[in-house]
Amino acid sequence: MGGLTVMDLLAAKGQRKLAYVQVAREEEARAAAEAGMDMIGTAFVPERAQFARAVPDTHFQYGLPWGSHASATEALRTAMAAMGAGAQSVYCGMSPAVVEVLAREGVPVICHVGLVPPKATWTGGFRAVGKTADQARMVWRQVRDFEAAGAFAVELEVVAAPLAREVSARTSMLTISLGSGPDCDAQYLFSADLLGETTGHIPRHAKTYRNFAAERARLQAERVAAYREYIADVTGGTFPEPGHSVRMAEEVLAEVFDAP
Repeated sequence: MGGLTVMDLLAAKGQRKLAYVQVAREEEARAAAEAGMDMIGTAFVPERAQFARAVPDTHFQYGLPWGSHASATEALRTAMAAMGAGAQSVYCGMSPAVVEVLAREGVPVICHVGLVPPKATWTGGFRAVGKTADQARMVWRQVRDFEAAGAFAVELEVVAAPLAREVSARTSMLTISLGSGPDCDAQYLFSADLLGETTGHIPRHAKTYRNFAAERARLQAERVAAYREYIADVTGGTFPEPGHSVRMAEEVLAEVFDAP
């Protein structure tokens, strides 16, 4: 087992900040591992089942896609499959009751509090959570419930930074900030945001380090240009050139077609 174990991650709490990225492609996982990322995660879907084995020396987390499980038994079965595929931890956005079933079987679970996108209607939509006393109490209560259920880490998404600071100081769980300020134990970004893959709205909490969208647009323009040049060569008779074809001796050809 390479990379940081769950024990290592918990030992780092309050000692140093951890860097965590969510990837969608194996080459992103490999690049993150080569860069020295502490934690790498992705959704546990069939086309990504090999990602963990591609980065054996980095802590890898598979996420259980929200809405894919109708019961704790289904979630546990998928979580165990994720661990078997190489995960060292599993994200689960379901309730403490489900998290408890996974944790009881030794699955290291990362839970989710604050702006949980599939449940955002309960907190007023896609906006910060915890700015009012009632919401702050709700966040703190949920954190304690997940801690009691056995989760080892909690993703705090777009939670008011002062609240996230106090939660981090008061819970034994590793706290992971997605837009929840600098005082959590780990910082979390999506690779698509970090690399500038997307166009249009960029989340306030995201920092873009490259402009892959512009590079992809440039490459697309180059594709179009190359295709146009190819079409022109075909229609103009300049492709294929002699070097693109297989030659044969004319006398051999004559033996085939001129023979009686």
